[in-house]
Amino acid sequence: MNNIKTGLGRGLEALINPKVKDKIESPVALSSNDIKFDDGESFDVLVKIPVDKITPNPYQPRTEFNSQALEELKKSILENGLIQPITVRRITNNKYELISGERRLRSCKEIGLKEIPAFIIKVESKEAMIELSLIENIQREELNPIEIALAYKKLIDECNLSQEEIGIKVGKDRSTITNTLRLLKLPEKIQEGVAKNIITTGHARALINLPNELSQLEIYDKIVKQNLSVRKVEELVRIFFKTPTKKKLKKILETGTFSSTMKKEIEERLQRILGTKVSMNQNKDGKGEIVIEFYSSIEFERLYELLESIGK
Repeated sequence: MNNIKTGLGRGLEALINPKVKDKIESPVALSSNDIKFDDGESFDVLVKIPVDKITPNPYQPRTEFNSQALEELKKSILENGLIQPITVRRITNNKYELISGERRLRSCKEIGLKEIPAFIIKVESKEAMIELSLIENIQREELNPIEIALAYKKLIDECNLSQEEIGIKVGKDRSTITNTLRLLKLPEKIQEGVAKNIITTGHARALINLPNELSQLEIYDKIVKQNLSVRKVEELVRIFFKTPTKKKLKKILETGTFSSTMKKEIEERLQRILGTKVSMNQNKDGKGEIVIEFYSSIEFERLYELLESIGK
């Protein structure tokens, strides 16, 4: 057997007859002339089946299908043939349910192919079907981080797997499973940003550490508008926790004095908001001033508009 890496996940690979797996792993395009039609009875066989007899996978974890990638796959199939078969289970003697290979099936349908090479395996329970479908997609690395997180959650909720068991099945550390699941705690807007690659998982993991949705969304918008790096976001999160809370500010108002550390924190907070140097001075009697600097008429106009909008 050659040493070419198979695209099959361990869940499917464990069920495949080694003799048939050689054909699946072959880098040579599959020829319909060399593959027989399904006899309606056999399992663990590589056969060709009608594309219109295949129903979608009800447990498909993918929600995003890249249109450009689909077009490239269609061109590849037209030029080189289908290199890897889909995997299905038989529902009746002429009906099938897809397990893996939705992009391949879609592409073959769209270019007008009537039959497709398929490997038929026996899957009897819903739990086994869910597990195979999810693990296959996860190991192919075709899912975005949110789809992977939802897949892990489904394995926990519907297959009663622990995070450790999921880690063993997909070849990941338990900490990786845990950190991925934490993405689902983020607001929907940020999850969508991760799924569409607007921000990276590094950005998202930094945002998770913020205490509430409002602060998470505030910094998320800054990431998008200012194209902030992960390191910059981590810095903003650290600064956030140094920023005076309402409780701290209440105490300041009660005592009427600022410590030097608190004074510096407030100045830094105002500088981030206004985008210019801000200094704060306080007398012993509690009175003081906040000085906002500007360096040109254009800068003054910007600050004026900003302060006016805050006051509305």
